[in-house]
Amino acid sequence: MEASGLPFFRPIGRARGRVAFGAPIPATLAAEHELADIVLNETWPVWRVREALERELPTGWLLLDVHDVWLGGPPLAGQVAAADYRIDLGETVAPAVVAPAVAAAARTLLAAEALPRERAKAGSVVRYDLRPLLIDVHVSQPGPPLQIRARTRFHPVLGTGRPEEVVAALGEAAGCALVIGSMVRERLVLADELD
Repeated sequence: MEASGLPFFRPIGRARGRVAFGAPIPATLAAEHELADIVLNETWPVWRVREALERELPTGWLLLDVHDVWLGGPPLAGQVAAADYRIDLGETVAPAVVAPAVAAAARTLLAAEALPRERAKAGSVVRYDLRPLLIDVHVSQPGPPLQIRARTRFHPVLGTGRPEEVVAALGEAAGCALVIGSMVRERLVLADELD
């Protein structure tokens, strides 16, 4: 982005321009259609910003859209309410596990009032309820590989619904361990899109 020539806003004491992604991305997670706030010192037309960015995109990256947003508006990170994931189950999944069993497990999760889970955090075990963080889960392709799509919530108090926890809960509901082959965060969902 620095090579693009855009007039980035640089807070005092910082050599680099301010770019803020909508949500953190774990190193092990591939991402598509990510959103980022880029703050400029000057007003440029959208077409000029697009051209400057497209000239310097890393190999394999594609700029989908550029929006001019009000500087006084809420930061992007505060607007992110959910994320959509595409999860391919690995080939090590037991052959007895078929799409109908996983689809039935998905319906069970969505119908549940609570989905108590535990996860390790800072050397201790944290108990939480996955259900309020799970908006949707379903089998999108029977495979192979079996593909699951999930939408999980980003909540300021409850935390973030992690897709690997959704897969673990699916496996428990289906009566077997499911193995993730690959996982992609397809897009971030803003609060005004959840209405």
